[in-house]
Amino acid sequence: MTPPRTSARANWNYPTAVRFGAGRIAELAECCLAHGIRKPLLVTDAGLASAPITLSALAALRGAGLDAALFADLKPNPVEANLNAGLLAYRSGDHDGVVAFGGGSGLDTGKLIAFMSGQSRPIWDFEDIGDWWTRADPDGIAPIIAVPTTAGTGSEVGRACVLTDEATHTKKIIFHPKMMPRVVICDPELTVGMPAKITAGTGMDALSHCLEAYCAPGYHPMADGIALEGMRLVKQALPRVYAQADDIVARGDMMAAAAMGATAFQKGLGGMHALSHPVGALFDTHHGMTNAVFMPYVLAFNRSAIEDRIVRLAAYLQLPRADFTGFLDWVLALRASLGVPHTLPELGVDAGRIDQIAAMAAVDPSAGGNPVQFDASAAAQVLAAACDGRL
Repeated sequence: MTPPRTSARANWNYPTAVRFGAGRIAELAECCLAHGIRKPLLVTDAGLASAPITLSALAALRGAGLDAALFADLKPNPVEANLNAGLLAYRSGDHDGVVAFGGGSGLDTGKLIAFMSGQSRPIWDFEDIGDWWTRADPDGIAPIIAVPTTAGTGSEVGRACVLTDEATHTKKIIFHPKMMPRVVICDPELTVGMPAKITAGTGMDALSHCLEAYCAPGYHPMADGIALEGMRLVKQALPRVYAQADDIVARGDMMAAAAMGATAFQKGLGGMHALSHPVGALFDTHHGMTNAVFMPYVLAFNRSAIEDRIVRLAAYLQLPRADFTGFLDWVLALRASLGVPHTLPELGVDAGRIDQIAAMAAVDPSAGGNPVQFDASAAAQVLAAACDGRL
């Protein structure tokens, strides 16, 4: 049977309205108008500001009669100053909605600009702690259309964003139910231009989301099912897109897997993210690649609590050896094939700062979702292993 040459095309209504398929970016202006956006601010990162896909999207919006503008003053790990600059652009341009465009930094910052556009309190008052989200004025949140151009973060289907607090060098999660985009356009053609290294890092991010959600304690069969199928798609598609950038079917599968990971992780994350957040904040590393480095070490640390689940996962993935060791071997082989560093020093992390990173990881919100207690001592144990390459 001849494999399909184009990605699947579908409209989904879960977890929000999703227009999935090659060429769907052509519907961007229609989506804006349907949600009352006539003066959109397109938010993306500096690396995409002059990219053909970005310029084409802007031209299409303007061609449809929309008064669109561009904001792209973002760090790879966005900080409050980037958000404030975006809010200034939004308000001075009298915009009425946001097109969040790009990878995690563009999507998260775009969502945060829309969220903060009508708030009177500082951003840190809405950190994902208890019911702090209820402090926000829901009527002050502008509509968001999300357009991912990578396949990893899944922020396009998320109700939360990550922002670095430069004062404390910590990544903080900002949450509100109305930060969920009104519409998501998942067009795999937009991801074809990703460099191989970014394809690898974002793909491993999608895998880490699915894997940590699946291993998180608690009863959430829906999240578990989504995570399982997301991991099967990653296994099937990530090596293909890394080897052949224009494999549009595999690109589509990776976009689906990314959205599935972010949908599943409302169940919880764990040690990979608890560690990668401070490492990213301190050393400005790529989030997905950092998760990928930590993945085998966190798996080994959690083995006593997750082995039965991993055996089921290994069987579902049809690995040659359907047990914990077989799954760990697959993870290690996948990392090696994608050029993922095996240790933290190879990523540029100073091994002399283990205690500082461990203390930050222990209070990261993701630590609470780890299947084994993840205090500073546990974090330091995993960090030491990841520095030395010990499994």
